[in-house]
Amino acid sequence: MAAKSSARTKAKTTSGGEDEPGPSIKAPEVYEALRDKGMSKEKAARISNAQADPDRDPAKKGGKAPPYEEWTRDDLYDRAREIGIKGRSGMTKAELIRSLRSH
Repeated sequence: MAAKSSARTKAKTTSGGEDEPGPSIKAPEVYEALRDKGMSKEKAARISNAQADPDRDPAKKGGKAPPYEEWTRDDLYDRAREIGIKGRSGMTKAELIRSLRSH
């Protein structure tokens, strides 16, 4: 039986042993620049794809949510849990804010 192709694609490896972004990256130059600055693969992909999409304007200010400083620690903890931040249970409010902003 032939193997099914996976819906997820793996990064290609160059002859130099470095991973190239997969076909889901819409702006590979932006992605590579962000990775060079130390951003995670996930964050670099999100930002580069947002910049490549003409219907989105990532330079504009976000939604209507209040700044994290106005959230309770419990609300910050819940948001950290939603996005999978590890070690959140022992974090202070300031540490949760820092972690959420850097994710």
